[in-house]
Amino acid sequence: MIFFGEKHLWHVLAEFIEYYNQERPHQGLDNRRITEPAVPPPTKGRILCRQRLGGLLKSYYRKAA
Repeated sequence: MIFFGEKHLWHVLAEFIEYYNQERPHQGLDNRRITEPAVPPPTKGRILCRQRLGGLLKSYYRKAA
């Protein structure tokens, strides 16, 4: 990845930190996230992809039916 200045670097770091702490499953936590949502995710509905940093980081979630 090429950074175009300090502001761009801080933006990329902020996106990665948010992804790491809120969306990424961690193997040391039995593939759970560090911060679990207060409401459990829906079990039915379309599966959508959330992309960060132009698709470099992806996570999948269900849209509430």
